[in-house]
Amino acid sequence: MRKIVSFVHVSLDGFVASTAEGPASLAWISISPDLFEFVEQRIQQTDTALYGRTTYQMMESYWPTAADKPDASPHDHAHSRWYKSAHKVVLSKTLLEKNHPNTQIISRNLSDEISKLKRNEGSEILMFGSPSATHSLMVE
Repeated sequence: MRKIVSFVHVSLDGFVASTAEGPASLAWISISPDLFEFVEQRIQQTDTALYGRTTYQMMESYWPTAADKPDASPHDHAHSRWYKSAHKVVLSKTLLEKNHPNTQIISRNLSDEISKLKRNEGSEILMFGSPSATHSLMVE
């Protein structure tokens, strides 16, 4: 059975975001070459990403074209390539299943759908961020 591995940036006092709006709200996270290296090693072991709606929309707005930018970093190239090929699963009650390539949206029967996902063929499932989705899985 596949396992779900979760990556959530959390401060020592338990916060997963700042009060700022938009991409700057992630400014408190310590980004380093070591973090990028760790993430690149992990994504090589998986074929599926699990997100909540908010994190998915943030990822979808950046990663599909990140490698196309003139100043794209090696990490941008590696993660963009993986993101485009990875199967994406989104936990959302509001997102519709339209125009989301290689993406499955789970909006109900969370426990049953996650169990099916874990029984499917493939490697481990990585969950990025998504504090609300993480909470939903913990209470299921």
